[in-house]
Amino acid sequence: MPSIADLEKLLAMDPADPFVLYGLAQEHAKAGDTARAVAFYDRCIAADPAYCYAYFHKAKALELAGDIAGARQSLDKGMQEARRCGDGHAAGEMQGYLEELEG
Repeated sequence: MPSIADLEKLLAMDPADPFVLYGLAQEHAKAGDTARAVAFYDRCIAADPAYCYAYFHKAKALELAGDIAGARQSLDKGMQEARRCGDGHAAGEMQGYLEELEG
């Protein structure tokens, strides 16, 4: 995976590129910067609501930050979007994760 600096250069060329936004979110999450990660997941989702795994990983970041309600909300929205665009695999993974949070 490219570094945060490399991804920021790519983002400067196309500020709405969901792949770059998702990559930045993932890198910030790995670095432990949950707030920035969530902000980039939100930007990714705004740029492409069908980027289903952004909802999943946003929920992971929120759970890590102790925001279980926010994680559940992200998963609910993600499942709705996954079903809307016919991504049963993503919907199933989010459903399983939601059940883990509720159990």
